[in-house]
Amino acid sequence: MAKLHLIKPATKRKTIEEIRSITDPAERALAAADHFSMPPMTVPPGFAPDPSLLAGQTADFWASAKALPLCRVAGRTTVAFADPFDLPSREEVVRVCGGSVWATVAPEGEVADAIGRLKAKEDAANPALAMENIMKGQEADVEISSESAPADSIDATVDAAGEAPVIRMVNTIMIEALKTKASDIHFEAMDRTSRLRYRIDGALIERPSPPKALHNAVVSRIKIMSNLDIAERRKPQDGRFKIRALKKEVDVRVSILPTVHGEKVVMRILDKANLAPGLSSLGLDEYAYKAMKFAIDQPHGIILVTGPTGSGKTTTLYSCLQDLNRLDVNIVTAEDPVEYELPGVNQCHVNVAQGLTFAGILRSVLRQDPDIVLVGEIRDGETADIAVKAALTGHLVLSTLHTNDACGVVARLFDMGIQPFMLASSLILAQAQRLFRRLCPFCKKPVELDMDVLAANKVDPAPFEGVEVFGPVGCPKCHGTGYKGRGAMMEVLPISPKIRGVIERGGDAELLRKYALEEGMVTLKDAGMMKVRAGVTSLQAALAVSGGE
Repeated sequence: MAKLHLIKPATKRKTIEEIRSITDPAERALAAADHFSMPPMTVPPGFAPDPSLLAGQTADFWASAKALPLCRVAGRTTVAFADPFDLPSREEVVRVCGGSVWATVAPEGEVADAIGRLKAKEDAANPALAMENIMKGQEADVEISSESAPADSIDATVDAAGEAPVIRMVNTIMIEALKTKASDIHFEAMDRTSRLRYRIDGALIERPSPPKALHNAVVSRIKIMSNLDIAERRKPQDGRFKIRALKKEVDVRVSILPTVHGEKVVMRILDKANLAPGLSSLGLDEYAYKAMKFAIDQPHGIILVTGPTGSGKTTTLYSCLQDLNRLDVNIVTAEDPVEYELPGVNQCHVNVAQGLTFAGILRSVLRQDPDIVLVGEIRDGETADIAVKAALTGHLVLSTLHTNDACGVVARLFDMGIQPFMLASSLILAQAQRLFRRLCPFCKKPVELDMDVLAANKVDPAPFEGVEVFGPVGCPKCHGTGYKGRGAMMEVLPISPKIRGVIERGGDAELLRKYALEEGMVTLKDAGMMKVRAGVTSLQAALAVSGGE
């Protein structure tokens, strides 16, 4: 008699999560609709349900049911279900809607986005409740470390900053800032309220804030974390601390300023994960990248990066250092303050109160046998003189200035007392940059080009012929702003023999700019228009940072 052998399956059955990860959301929705004989549908972009359809329920209820009320016709509510297999939730939705429901199936991501828009409206209408819900829903697992305060001194003064809810509130604020990739947190005292705002992609976004009664307690908690004097409320204070949360460690720089209605706190979040690993990662146009790459490959000379505060100058310089950081070179920096710690780079912190100025540190640095020197900022004639002389004596020097454009570097250094022949012999490249806001890739839409705006800003419309341009819309992924992330646009001025001759003769600004444009320099405005034509940003966002008129 023949024996029967049980054949085991070659592979184990995939879990629901594994199936979800390898299938398309739209295909899953179609399959579920076919299984339950329910009509499939797509939720329109930007859709948010009318409050009259919610049957008295909050956005949290609809989120937990993974369902979205769409419309009501003749007393019957059309509801899109993202997970029709969840029968208890379907029954609960039918119950709250009064028993008359026409069920459809929609992709889970589209339902979640629409509910997110509904939730944002609820938060805006009731900020106090929103903050309470955030604190309930986000038990923030945050580990905090001050740079110089021992843990026992923090524990001994926690009571003065408030009870556990205040600590949890501050932790929640930090967690939300990290999740939204905010660069700064602003916590301000108004007349009758406190205001909490996050700077996300260069714009301040208001968020639900703690009640005014807890303002001083929250500020005191932040002071304790930063090892500052909690009793001092009449003078500005600066500090910093580190937090470990969401599987990463970030530095937080704190500035506290007394105002009419109380103390204002600004916390700058310094996340190493945001650093570009090199110049090639900055997304520069070809002309700017080649000019910058050629400049940093020179054995000696000075490279100057300019732009307003918050324009990404430090990020650009650190990207250059990471390309230059090799075992056979000695790199020393003088910074105020040291924002990011770079492995293999000797970084010095400027402390004017203790006599450690840029000029003082730079003199000592030049006795440390450096190959490459980074000066955080040239603020005065003494620092400028030492930096230029260092470039003339065989060192590669990188630094920043505050000017409006690349050609303005020459006039600024002349004002600081640098002789034309010294600057002409040492300057390799001058660069001006701005950060522009990138359009959200999930919700951007084609728009008609506004010819009046182009004419008002003296922009040639010819390069836009046959080009599709985009504008912002707003969705939960970009917090309703229409923009997500930022990029750099640059105006780069390489010092050619012709431009070097102009500098030697005293540096006429108009002649410098004329020769630079003839040699292919891309102005900030032109760089911005290139980003618009590429669909990366909007016309308004580009003009806002590149010199709109």
